[in-house]
Amino acid sequence: MKFLRCKQDQIPTGVGKKVAIIGAGTAGLGAAGILRCKGYQVTVYDMLPEPGGMLMFGIHIYRIQKPPIREGVKELMDAGVEFVLNTKINADVSYGLMDRIITPKESVNLEDIIKEHDATLIATGTWESKRMKVPGEDLPWISPSVEFIVATHLAKFGYKSWDIVPNISGRLMVIGGGFTAEDAAYIPMTYDEFKSKMKKIVLSYRRTRNEAPMGPMEMHNLEASGIEIWELTVPVEFKESNGKRIIRLIRNRLVQTPEEKRPKPVPIPGSEFETEFDYASEAVGERATAPLGDGCCGIKLTKWGTLVTDENLMTTRKGVFGAGDVVHGPSQIGPALKSGMDAANAIVKYLSKL
Repeated sequence: MKFLRCKQDQIPTGVGKKVAIIGAGTAGLGAAGILRCKGYQVTVYDMLPEPGGMLMFGIHIYRIQKPPIREGVKELMDAGVEFVLNTKINADVSYGLMDRIITPKESVNLEDIIKEHDATLIATGTWESKRMKVPGEDLPWISPSVEFIVATHLAKFGYKSWDIVPNISGRLMVIGGGFTAEDAAYIPMTYDEFKSKMKKIVLSYRRTRNEAPMGPMEMHNLEASGIEIWELTVPVEFKESNGKRIIRLIRNRLVQTPEEKRPKPVPIPGSEFETEFDYASEAVGERATAPLGDGCCGIKLTKWGTLVTDENLMTTRKGVFGAGDVVHGPSQIGPALKSGMDAANAIVKYLSKL
């Protein structure tokens, strides 16, 4: 995967401007490739032990192959992009369970980074799972999917012990219809570390496969691999009874409303049913993980925790820009990459006026 947008011998020297990028994921790497080609000194900070973000640690190895990502990152390094890894920006900002999974070794103050650079780009993505907020989801056999996937790859790539990964086995229910849900179901079905221990994997989705963000084809592929799809169902309670782990679900019907692009799932009264599983994984969305609280460093956040930016992707702090999912919420690789490149071009325009 190519991030550098020029040949190394085309990079101008003596430019002197310094740019910090916070987040070595799709948007951050895309921005680094443009900014380095302009001759800027580019330093990329990331809390993970290897660049790549969700491309590297948040997506199934068959869906996104990792060697091309590593090759693209090496090209950036060879071109002079500096990476500061295992480093969290503003250690007091909580990413919940993800903090305990990644455990960065160092921390740096965001204000210090801003003051030490001519421009700063925040591209920290969405690294914390949303929860369903139903009774029993704090039971130890219920895990958030993004955290499970990241922990699995940290262990699989040799950066962490397998002790950080939920030891799932037997019957697993994955809740959701997006790409995170797809990977949360497909990883236990296909990775050697899990597949011999699995008896049954079910994906429960509150709408039908036609409305699923992953699309009907991906749903079909999951079924072809042996994963069951339960459409129009959603868990309403997790509980334990007589030594059994029980998931209580309700069936939905779809209702089209003028204000909704997709039909709305509406619970059918009296349709509740209970079923026994060993583990459950929640893939019902992710929260933007900006490395700051609202108002910190003069940077405002929306009510969803995303960065407030103008038409040039500049935040409410002059010289600080935002890109990727931390600006527009969870997305796919293409929009995140475009956002990072757009932000880089906006930074180029901004620095040309200094």
